[in-house]
Amino acid sequence: MSKSGFIGLGIMGVPMAGHLLTAGHELYLYDVKPIAKSLIDQGGILCRSSKEATQKSDIVIIMVPDTPDVADVLFSENGVAAGLSPGKIVVDMSSISPIQTKEFARKIEALGCEYLDAPVSGREVGAKAASLTIMVGGKQEVFDKIKPLFERMGKNITLVGASGDGQTCKVANQIIVALTIEAVGEALLFAAKAGADPAKVRQALMGGFASSRILEVHGERMIKRTFDPGFRITLHQKDLNLALSSARALAVSLPNTATCQELFNACAARGGSAWDHSAMVRALEIMANFEIGQTAS
Repeated sequence: MSKSGFIGLGIMGVPMAGHLLTAGHELYLYDVKPIAKSLIDQGGILCRSSKEATQKSDIVIIMVPDTPDVADVLFSENGVAAGLSPGKIVVDMSSISPIQTKEFARKIEALGCEYLDAPVSGREVGAKAASLTIMVGGKQEVFDKIKPLFERMGKNITLVGASGDGQTCKVANQIIVALTIEAVGEALLFAAKAGADPAKVRQALMGGFASSRILEVHGERMIKRTFDPGFRITLHQKDLNLALSSARALAVSLPNTATCQELFNACAARGGSAWDHSAMVRALEIMANFEIGQTAS
């Protein structure tokens, strides 16, 4: 059993930390917001700062929203770096910039410590079910040490490569998800406007080569108009910003990623930042002046 710190206890962090406590790990907790009582009831130990959680731990896990948040957790006056001593391991499970991640890793390693980037896919439902996909960047020997903790939080756990490669993999994941949502939205909108029943079209497509998890889950959301967030548009905008800014640095063109970001921007402009990302279809519907589920004239 490890002595671990867990910093960032929001929608994803609470169930992830809960699985570690259930497995018997000693867990030191810190967040800028009040920490869920359930974690305290399970034996989690409250700390007053990231520094304190780090000082009391051998392994520190970070799960916060964006690149500036990770930078603050790591390098602020009472941050993780201030509490590190040689041999400790920092594991960032946030979804942030691959380029900045490499710099963070260099700074932590310069202190005699180890660093893994380990972003996740699977949303809140995956965090609760301990079925997250975990994409890891870092050294093999450090990954081997931390893998038993990862196995308490996820199922598909892959060491992708060196520092930053986990974050690169997560950005690639978010590109695929966004483009597939857009494709499903276009297909169902086309079918509905042509007069076909979009529910039956989706059912037929699920048996063919076009089948996908997004067609299954988000196609149903589009048809039933259930856009309560599983993954908010604002978070996907953040991930596509990472994709597009990294692409600029690499001199790579991602034209369809840029289109998807503009569709998300159109939704946000209509007050949809907190909609589920499947609601990207609403931007397509506005341009078509037609809504899936509407009867074609």
